[in-house]
Amino acid sequence: MTYTRADDGYFEKRRLKRSAGVWGLWALAVAAVISGDFSGWTFGIDFAGFGGMLIAFVVLTVMYYGLTFSIGEMAAAMPHTGGAYSFARSAMGPWGGLATGLAETIEYVATTAVVVYFSASYADAVTSELLGISLPGPVWWALLYAVFVALNAAGANVSFGFAIVVSIISIGILVVFGVMTLLTGAFSWDALWDMVPNADAVGASTFLPEGIMPVLFALPFAMWFFLGIEELPLAAEEAHAPERDIPRAGLWARGTLIVTGLIVLIFNTGVLGADATGVSEEPLLDGFRAMVGDQAAAVLALLALIGLLASLMGIMFAYGRNMYSLSRAGYYPKVLSVTGRRQTPWAALVFGAVIGFVALVVVDAMGGSSSPAGAIVLNIACWGAVVSYFLQMVSFIVLRKRFPNAARPYRSPWGLFGAYSAAIISAAVFVGFLLNPAYLPAIAAIIVVYVVIFVAFALYGRHHLVLSPEEEYAMSGGLHGEAPAEPEAAATGARNTAATQGS
Repeated sequence: MTYTRADDGYFEKRRLKRSAGVWGLWALAVAAVISGDFSGWTFGIDFAGFGGMLIAFVVLTVMYYGLTFSIGEMAAAMPHTGGAYSFARSAMGPWGGLATGLAETIEYVATTAVVVYFSASYADAVTSELLGISLPGPVWWALLYAVFVALNAAGANVSFGFAIVVSIISIGILVVFGVMTLLTGAFSWDALWDMVPNADAVGASTFLPEGIMPVLFALPFAMWFFLGIEELPLAAEEAHAPERDIPRAGLWARGTLIVTGLIVLIFNTGVLGADATGVSEEPLLDGFRAMVGDQAAAVLALLALIGLLASLMGIMFAYGRNMYSLSRAGYYPKVLSVTGRRQTPWAALVFGAVIGFVALVVVDAMGGSSSPAGAIVLNIACWGAVVSYFLQMVSFIVLRKRFPNAARPYRSPWGLFGAYSAAIISAAVFVGFLLNPAYLPAIAAIIVVYVVIFVAFALYGRHHLVLSPEEEYAMSGGLHGEAPAEPEAAATGARNTAATQGS
């Protein structure tokens, strides 16, 4: 690897602004995830029934506890925007950093596309019922991307403020939904088990109508209740006290999401029935319809749409910062890390939006009615996520041994057990992808992306790296002390001592 001298003003053009406290970070994590309560998770019930999905939810809860505890420790030690890339770069070198960062890029860009897809579905249902107006999917997708790129580019304070408001509203909507299911008498325990057991499936029963193996296939969809909470380290350079507030915000966000996830998993399924829930792309809207009729449900769905838009804001924030950090260090084209007057990575935001929009159009054209574009892109997002999770947990284990003397303001209460448990479960989800033919198109698409990026890095990128804060921490063995208050400080000192350095 070769590090090149950054031009004068390089880091000044790539500055972020500290705008978030603990509640802003909590809201960012909740907002990024909470759309998973409104749609996407239902496909897991189609695979494994309510019982299988419940098991998958419990398993994923354990995984996310181990994951968030571990990344909380690493984020406190390395409070840089790089997040997963930063952790893996220090533990496994530039190639490991790129592999992990790319997995996270795929996760967040694809997750944003999924949220756009389901947001458009909800929005069109509302406008069709209330206004008699229906727009083609690609038109909705373009509108949603344009609006939320503009909001994210308006400034970090806008992102965090928006996240707080919509997170509180979204939680309120889910609580109201749960209460309504009980007060209207629409909820039925029997409806949870209305899927007919498959006589040909091994271990099939009323609890597991498709048998034992499909529980493995349900795991990626159970991830949808939590996927995105791990983005918190990406806000490190925009948090006032990241070493303290990121672990604390992760703890509160995780508890919030467990409660909201159980509300929809149990009560939404208990209203619609497991058989109908498994094929619903708008489960909360369908649940409201079952209780109050179409028109009243459309009004309530307008409120439910807020939850999807909350995640659209949060996940778009994540892919923008992920691309920004990899670009700032030279792994991606450096233009993607330019921040501009409002100190937000507008170039990365636009680029990710273009990729996501094109992916939705292509997948929608190829998928057909039997395989919704949202479900296919969701598989891509989950695959990127589990690869990123596994590599981050490997990084945690390696860093505990490789950098034993590095400052760790926060230490995971689960320690190595948490990292190992999260790594094992994420590996199991990965195996589930390999065993299910429905996921193969997503895997093939991701392999193509990895080959293209790795070849480009081998031929060009590795000879043009820049000593960003993430790179400087890894090069110094984690012993430089705290991260610099401004992102350019560490690299400025490093390039004063050497124009070119091998790694």
